[in-house]
Amino acid sequence: MPYRPPLVAHEYFVADPPELPVRTRGEGGLSAVISAELVAADGAEVMLKAVTTAEETLVVQVGVAGEGVIRVRLSEDAAARPRSAAAIELVNPGTYSGARAGVAPGEPIVVDAGPLRAEIRLAPWHLRFTDAAGRTLVEQDRGHTDISGRLRTLPFGRSSAGGSAVAYHESFAAAPDEAFTGFGESFTRLDKRGQRPLMWNFDAFGAESQRAYKNVPLYLSSRGYGVLLDSGAPSEFDVCQSTHSVVQLVVPDDVLDYYVIAGPTPPEILDRYDRLTCRPALPPKWAFGTWISSGFCVDSQERVLNRARTIRERGIPCDVLHLDTYWQSDGHWSDLRWDPVNFPEPERMLDELHGMGFKVCLWMNPYVSHLSPAFGPAAKAGYFLKNEQGEPYVADCWHGSFPACGIVDLTNPAAVAWFQGLLRDLLRQGVDAFKTDFAEGVPADAVAANGMTGTDLHNVYTLLFNDAVADVTREVNGHSLVWARSSYLGGQRHSAQWNGDTYTSYAAMGSTIRGGLAHGLSGVPFWSHDAGGFTGRPSDDLYVRWTQFGALSPLVRLHGTTTREPWEFPAVEEQAVAALRLRYRLMPYLYSAAVEAAATGAPMMRALCVDFPEDPVAWQADLEYLLGRDLLVAPMTSPEGVRQVYLPRGTWIDYWTGDTLGGGRYVTAAKPLDQIPLYVRHGALIPVTDAGDTVTVPEEITLVAFGGGDGTTSVHDEDGVTFAVATRHGDELRVAVTGPKRVTGIEIVPVAGAPARAVLR
Repeated sequence: MPYRPPLVAHEYFVADPPELPVRTRGEGGLSAVISAELVAADGAEVMLKAVTTAEETLVVQVGVAGEGVIRVRLSEDAAARPRSAAAIELVNPGTYSGARAGVAPGEPIVVDAGPLRAEIRLAPWHLRFTDAAGRTLVEQDRGHTDISGRLRTLPFGRSSAGGSAVAYHESFAAAPDEAFTGFGESFTRLDKRGQRPLMWNFDAFGAESQRAYKNVPLYLSSRGYGVLLDSGAPSEFDVCQSTHSVVQLVVPDDVLDYYVIAGPTPPEILDRYDRLTCRPALPPKWAFGTWISSGFCVDSQERVLNRARTIRERGIPCDVLHLDTYWQSDGHWSDLRWDPVNFPEPERMLDELHGMGFKVCLWMNPYVSHLSPAFGPAAKAGYFLKNEQGEPYVADCWHGSFPACGIVDLTNPAAVAWFQGLLRDLLRQGVDAFKTDFAEGVPADAVAANGMTGTDLHNVYTLLFNDAVADVTREVNGHSLVWARSSYLGGQRHSAQWNGDTYTSYAAMGSTIRGGLAHGLSGVPFWSHDAGGFTGRPSDDLYVRWTQFGALSPLVRLHGTTTREPWEFPAVEEQAVAALRLRYRLMPYLYSAAVEAAATGAPMMRALCVDFPEDPVAWQADLEYLLGRDLLVAPMTSPEGVRQVYLPRGTWIDYWTGDTLGGGRYVTAAKPLDQIPLYVRHGALIPVTDAGDTVTVPEEITLVAFGGGDGTTSVHDEDGVTFAVATRHGDELRVAVTGPKRVTGIEIVPVAGAPARAVLR
């Protein structure tokens, strides 16, 4: 996928994806399933022998993989596995006690998973998925031809080129009004209809194209189902692009292995997806505080300590200091050794930072510069991926900006042990967490110790990387937090991810929002971004607007190629810090939303379709979101301070003015620089606390009532769960509280029709 447009020189990089071969003119090779016969049925699965247009015999398996989940496999060998399984299992199919595979003469074969059913017709072949009531959710498309009889889609089957099978494929019919979302952290429009996501982790050079650091081969449909592909290959999803009425999957692997997942709502689909993969990992509570970075610039021990002292002196809420690349020697990245000149006493520095209430995160990646003293011994020991000649693959992972590197071979247990040993030493010194940068750089022609090609390893390498770092962090520090740039299927077990090297512009902030929403709908609830943008220095107003967006994101970090320290923006420091203080005030609400997200798989940063799936606009409105269930956030993406905000059905209250607004329509939001467009669901009870310097476990909280009607809230914290139930009696709001928190006050927002007083009972 070329990075540059025509008339600008294309740039190709060492880790670009291989392209599928193109059949020569007149060459055959398409092998589409046309009929099948039943071979076996075990009550939950059927196996069929399929005949294709190329007179091949393939194996089709259709079975129940959990309540509301049906698995479909097409292969030459029934025991075939995705090639990525040589390194890691991506999906773990479950069972369902009510599963049934019904076979009756003259009738379609029915595979019943409760809320989802598959109907199979054998001759001609056809596969249809319905809900329990028989309503069609999705069905295979039989293939489109044009007026000249030429094929325009790739139906259920596989294709060969040059005499070798190169890819399996599937096609689904798409309704004219159907919307599709997911696919990982995709920075394009939330509805992917008309797009062509490629499942290949790129060093994306920003957040403004289809190139993505984090791909997840999962998509959700507005018709109430999801599709999950089990493959680490560079698969491609043609989402009604080449043919407007068909979604096509092209999978260059040894098997086509996919799951159809019932909803009908996005949270139900994501819950079932988690059961197939894993539940999201909840970050430690301190991780929800502000992260402030050194930035991508030369740093030193004294600068870090001065930064920490300044943060505390100026009363800026902050829990984590991030030390980026230059804690290591320039040109040696990433050999995981302190720069002895700039950081002569790291243990003393870490002790002092901890004494001021800071956690410390270090940048790192799985590459080792060939100029590092660590490179030679590691290469000799066989700890790096190799080229086709059997030598260490020295790759240009930095695109010419910094020295070429060896890539740690994480399929080699000895290399993993060596790598984790370097990290363990740092953790024992007092480092709290690692930023796991890069990992998108495995070249397609690399060779791993376990025999995998770089093509097959490329996507899942990031899971091996983050697993290795998370495991040793848990061993030493008792938590598995990593701050990851790249990810893949099942990566929600790595509890913090951020969107990479974003440009500093309002447009880039907009595409960042879209990436976060898509990633949340791909099963990853704990996500962040570089507040202010990464590349370049933001204008004062953009710095504030992006910090406000960050403060009302699942996680927040100030980081860039230049400083993002609030005092370096003196004209707007007060507004930026006020946004962070608002976050800390809302921490009881935010952390409760985080606990719910970890338990259910629904994102913290909820695209409107999560809560309003029946609303067509909710699948398109991709510059706003619900943070938790009750706060609607619409970051200011216009330098003029005016934008349109869609309010879904219901009644909403402007957080700043108390104005009551009816939903189901767009409204104009005009906000001064110190306010982000923020709306509260009418009737919500929002738990808040005093904003301090760091995140704490408060004993006392305040409840803020917006609208003052009957309502409930649950406050989750490390000390347990506190429940509050509000009941309106005339002009009085009575609130009953149970649990460890003491509610010291109830604030009633002056909204039209609100009660006059509140009473704790």
